Amino acid sequence: MRLAVCAEMVFTGLPFSERVRRIHEAGFDVEVWDSRPKDIAELVATGARFSSMTGYSAGSLVEPDTADLVVSTAEALIPTALELGVERLVVHPAELVDGQAARPHWRADGTMWLTAARTLERLGALGARHGLTFCLENLNTIVDHPGIPLARAKDTLALVRAVDHPNVRLMLDLYHAQIGEGNLVELVREALPWTGEVQVADVPGRCEPGTGEISYPAVHRALAEAGYTGTVGMEAYAAADPDDALEAFGAAFGG
Repeated sequence: MRLAVCAEMVFTGLPFSERVRRIHEAGFDVEVWDSRPKDIAELVATGARFSSMTGYSAGSLVEPDTADLVVSTAEALIPTALELGVERLVVHPAELVDGQAARPHWRADGTMWLTAARTLERLGALGARHGLTFCLENLNTIVDHPGIPLARAKDTLALVRAVDHPNVRLMLDLYHAQIGEGNLVELVREALPWTGEVQVADVPGRCEPGTGEISYPAVHRALAEAGYTGTVGMEAYAAADPDDALEAFGAAFGG
């Protein structure tokens, strides 16, 4: 397994390129959220390997009136992804603005399911043209993202299965899944054939493995036993010292 760390959430007192450099020097790949405000040439110059970034900037997978925006903004980000060498572009079940639902929906209907599937098919075709994979991330609606439809891991898994495109996979976020569903080891086993990347943080607090209730060594064993050789990304804050957080993450996943 390759291990990556989200530069948006650690070393937060440093300029972004310096965060990337610190993560890279510690031996990890780097995850990025919104690439648009960042100096891409400066990030490339760090020598870091980038595992994923946010793959759209507007629109919602589930809304017929805004789904085109998801695809068009995704296409606009392709050159940045290629420059960074990113392999996976992350999308969400519905549009987020500062982490919150742009237009909250409290119940999913058939139109949402169908629109999401068709939009993911279009993203898969776009990814295939450029050698990129779009990963649909599950979210929790209890703590962090209320009002996002089709956010649970079982829903995102159902969508990715239905689309059945090699360039559409899950961004399987186990922090969100623990809050919304639990039963993580069984979830990992079921979802792994459809998973492009696994993201981790502990619950509660969204800090590094070992700071909460999740047995990440057990998750690591389940991933290893299932033959997973992809990326595990720590999308988590540091409980105290960022270097200690990276060390704890590496220890939990055999790094």
